[in-house]
Amino acid sequence: MDNVSRLPTGLLMLQDRVPYVLGPRPRFVLDRMEPGGHREVSYRVRSDLRGRYPLGPLQLRLTDPFGMCELTRSFATQDMLTVIPRVTPLPPVRFAGEAKGYGEGRQRSPALAGEDDVIPRGYRYGDDLRRVHWRSTARYGELMVRREEQPRRSRCTVLLDTRGGAYEGAGPDSAFEWAVSATASVLAHMLERGFSVRLLTDGGSTVPGEGGDGFAGTGQETAETAGLLLDTLAVIDYSDGTGLSRAYDVLRAGNEGLLVAFLGDLDEEQATTVAKMSRRSGGAVAFVLDPGVWTREATDVPRAGDRHEERLRMLREAGWTALSVPRGASVEELWRQADRERSGLASLSGEARG
Repeated sequence: MDNVSRLPTGLLMLQDRVPYVLGPRPRFVLDRMEPGGHREVSYRVRSDLRGRYPLGPLQLRLTDPFGMCELTRSFATQDMLTVIPRVTPLPPVRFAGEAKGYGEGRQRSPALAGEDDVIPRGYRYGDDLRRVHWRSTARYGELMVRREEQPRRSRCTVLLDTRGGAYEGAGPDSAFEWAVSATASVLAHMLERGFSVRLLTDGGSTVPGEGGDGFAGTGQETAETAGLLLDTLAVIDYSDGTGLSRAYDVLRAGNEGLLVAFLGDLDEEQATTVAKMSRRSGGAVAFVLDPGVWTREATDVPRAGDRHEERLRMLREAGWTALSVPRGASVEELWRQADRERSGLASLSGEARG
């Protein structure tokens, strides 16, 4: 607060508008402020619910130095606070038996050998000057460099099932919120490991964007991609869809690298659709939330559990590493368990071939 007047102020009371879920409205009382004076106040907010919340406008109530007049004013400026899902650090496991292009061993395109066969490109800030191709520079009249090995980053698609009918319950401890938080954790982890990633929903929409192949996260774009993905997950909500066919249509377009799926309750038709998704991936890992465990008032838990196990069996037979997610499960531990199970399957497959 700045007093731009030539006169001192009287008593000041400040109140900022915040949504109820962020806590009570912060109030401050400031004593007399001298002409040209400056005061700073701050407050903290806390939310257990992800989302986007407006802060402000700030209201100001002031009195004249003699206490004879009181005015109330409100500023017009608002800020927007984005509460992202909780991100859990994951261990740097490497799923055994993955198809080519996974992990640190990225595929590379070798540079064309020979002075006559080189395909140059324009100089970019930070390029090694030893790569300057002087013949092309003289030809084009601008600085050109040789193309060297260009890494093709490994890809990872994270599928989040947002169908409203696939989850029960609400609140920060619900199954859907667990799936959103786990999705955020995997996306952040794969970006840290140098993957090009994208978020895919049951409706077939992808983030980042619809342009190109939808993957992003290269070089300086990594931080921007992480911010975009987390901002998207901060406000993602249930969809009106009932199936997963649109997501399958996106995935069957080509080899999508590693596929990680967080799924709610599946009927037989939906499980069949998910089973086919693994055909064009370099590896498929599914975390399926058990509705019989997550629903507090399950009326027929044994029957629901039998159906849940049947869905897991269908996915495993189709090549998925499928894990059941019990209530309150640790994302980190399930991530390790998925690595152990996939490693075991790879070992058994190697023994069978031997």
